[in-house]
Amino acid sequence: MRIDSVFKKSQIPLGYIEPHAQLLSIPDDDELLYKVMSVENLLNSIKNSYLHFNRVDDYKDFPGADLNDGRQLPKDQLVNDKIKFEKKPDFSVKNYYDQSRSRTYACCFSLKNSSFIWENYANNNVKGKVGIVFKFGMLRTLLNETFRSGNAALEYNGSRCAQIFSINYGIIEYIEWNSHQLNTESLPNPIMYTFMKDKENFSEENEFRISLSALGIGRFQLNGNEMEFPGSLQLSFDLRRAIGDGTIHEILYAPGSDTEFIKAELHKLKIRPYR
Repeated sequence: MRIDSVFKKSQIPLGYIEPHAQLLSIPDDDELLYKVMSVENLLNSIKNSYLHFNRVDDYKDFPGADLNDGRQLPKDQLVNDKIKFEKKPDFSVKNYYDQSRSRTYACCFSLKNSSFIWENYANNNVKGKVGIVFKFGMLRTLLNETFRSGNAALEYNGSRCAQIFSINYGIIEYIEWNSHQLNTESLPNPIMYTFMKDKENFSEENEFRISLSALGIGRFQLNGNEMEFPGSLQLSFDLRRAIGDGTIHEILYAPGSDTEFIKAELHKLKIRPYR
């Protein structure tokens, strides 16, 4: 599954740009964001022009992954499971939040260039790893440009269809996972769970994330068949342009990385090497 820029003004997407900004904590435009990734993934992302997003309920393939990412809080779940929809009594609010979670994706960054992110991320690599440093305000502008009405389409199983994902930005709020509760007075928007993590286990991440979510109670269909949401998706993003215009502030090399290989590959891509 991939979201591409198409720039056809006649197309009206179903997704929205930052519909839940008022619920989230957003950094200043000049904030730097750090993303550690393998050299192989960086080069692939440049060649194929994309940012990689993982489904939030599918972070499980590396040590220390948050198995509760995007999940409703334990205390909330006890309440949500008892609330049913009038027209669908076998479908609870808990089911609704679980469904929303299965249709939400995240691309994760850190607000700090810390030893923690270098030690814990992108360890499955051959040529080493790099840290991509983004300027938040410029990144936000580029991505919102892609999502603006008529500029994006969703490619699903080889077919082009309406763009159903909304994009949001926010700093993760670290809470006491087992004791915190959101639904004491009213039911929270599902997006709130996407931007919460357990303080005890994950606060060192200092995470900022971009989310793509297709919320709602109903199901999505294409050509009469229900759409499935894969474990990851690609968002069209021109990294060459981002490097050229300063959206990508710099590329940092981890100790032990094959810097000569990296610089040579970037040169082939007509990108001036950093450092």
